[in-house]
Amino acid sequence: MTVKSVLVIGGGVAGMQAAFDLAEAGIKVCLVEKTLSIGGRMAQLDKTFPTNDCAICILAPKMMDCYRHENIEVLTFSEVISVEGEVGSFKVKILRRPRFIDEEICNGCGDCARVCPMGILNKFDMDLRVRGGAYIPFLQAVPLIYALDREKCMRCGLCKVVCGKDAIQYDQKPEIVEMTVSATIVATGFDALDPSSITEYGYGRYDNVITALEFERLICAAGPTGGHVMRKDGKEVKRIAWIQCVGARDTRDNRPYCCSVCCMHATKEAILTKEHYPEVETYILYTDLRCFGKGFQEYVNRAKDDYGVEYIRGKPGEIREKEDTNLEIFYSPSSDKVEILEVDMVVLCTALIPSEGVEALAEVLGVELDEYKFFKLKDPYNFTETTRDGIFVAGYCQAPRDIPECIAHGSAAASRAMEVVLGGNRNEKSQ
Repeated sequence: MTVKSVLVIGGGVAGMQAAFDLAEAGIKVCLVEKTLSIGGRMAQLDKTFPTNDCAICILAPKMMDCYRHENIEVLTFSEVISVEGEVGSFKVKILRRPRFIDEEICNGCGDCARVCPMGILNKFDMDLRVRGGAYIPFLQAVPLIYALDREKCMRCGLCKVVCGKDAIQYDQKPEIVEMTVSATIVATGFDALDPSSITEYGYGRYDNVITALEFERLICAAGPTGGHVMRKDGKEVKRIAWIQCVGARDTRDNRPYCCSVCCMHATKEAILTKEHYPEVETYILYTDLRCFGKGFQEYVNRAKDDYGVEYIRGKPGEIREKEDTNLEIFYSPSSDKVEILEVDMVVLCTALIPSEGVEALAEVLGVELDEYKFFKLKDPYNFTETTRDGIFVAGYCQAPRDIPECIAHGSAAASRAMEVVLGGNRNEKSQ
């Protein structure tokens, strides 16, 4: 007997789109997200290319549509730990980690966060801002329910004293939720590569070498600096360079693939910089420009013609810090020539890789990964089916994709799951 419900793992744009499509078709959905809020990586972005629309303005309504939908149960701060059975009847176990705040009582007032004396680096802001031990990851978090970081909590008890709802529960325990679903969609997204191991670029040694996601938080009005691009030493930024393919298209660490979004992501950040600071000189050092999407080439043309962004073909070999903490980029525009570009800040467009924990999840699900740890397809011409019947995949965790492609892929996975729920497994029908 086929159970008329679907499990979606991952609450980014692909997972939310899949969940919403299924819910609108009258199918019950359990959306599981390992962090405190749905929204995924898109929530960290300031704008989206090629339209420069506000990312959270697009995303927040989707988040609320999912969270409030009568057919969607959202389980945040949770992980899938067991999937047994077969297509049409998977028995699933989900671990719900304790927030130490009662989700039914908390009204998101934030009084606990305001009195917390702790200062802990906020991962959502790429460690560029501190938060309290009582926190939400970002202002538009869904659900708007606080959590206590008990690992770093100093046990002062102030949060419990000020909570007018008596929602603080220091002794809250993990919980196991069990359910049966007919199909599963995996949409676990990506992480940005830590470029510390790429020693020639000096990340972690030079203060003014940062990553593209760190820059994204700096340029965002809701970010740690209120949208002001600042060097750590407080000096005014006059010249910024973006370096493409850092850790990607690189056979040294088995990442020869293109990440699909970095050319346009760097172009967007350079345009935003020129809009904020027209006098700042901007450079993009690239291997190849891959402007394959609708309006992408026009976007690059605008960056060159309207904003004066300079594109330089040549992958840097090394970055050195000068005595005044400015940075010298050594690059080769041709095989027999080396040039030096001096800038105030370098932004590394690092490889985007499958998210942490994907190997353990694949083992739980009983599916295979490819050599780069993306979810492997059963059929290379079917972009939603994993190597286990009834388990589908959507978004960046299957292969590099931009936001519109991830949304479309989420809808495709949802339509495939609908076939299982409403019409039986297509593979079974053909046998």
